[in-house]
Amino acid sequence: MKVDSLVIQISSHRPLELKAFYSDVVGLEIDENVGGFKVGSGFIVIDSHDDVSGPNDQPARFLVNLFVDDIASEQARLVAAGVPMIRDRGKEFWGATISTFIDPDGNYFQLIEFRP
Repeated sequence: MKVDSLVIQISSHRPLELKAFYSDVVGLEIDENVGGFKVGSGFIVIDSHDDVSGPNDQPARFLVNLFVDDIASEQARLVAAGVPMIRDRGKEFWGATISTFIDPDGNYFQLIEFRP
């Protein structure tokens, strides 16, 4: 299989609030041509879905990893904005430092600084 691009769709019962969170608080770049957020060479699209209601009851089922250059400053910025963190710069044997935050729908996102 040859994959040309990756788009992750996050379905929400309140997509406008979730879009505002990722734009205004997390600071992801909006790509108007796609209607979602540019993340590296891929995209995150937030939309509604008839089968989705309420917060995510299994937030560890999928983890979206956002690789950043300076995890300390990104985490501090998010914490100052009131974003809950459930992991604080944990060290991995493979060279990464990982912090995990929770979005308004209860999804887990990870900030990863990778310095092997």
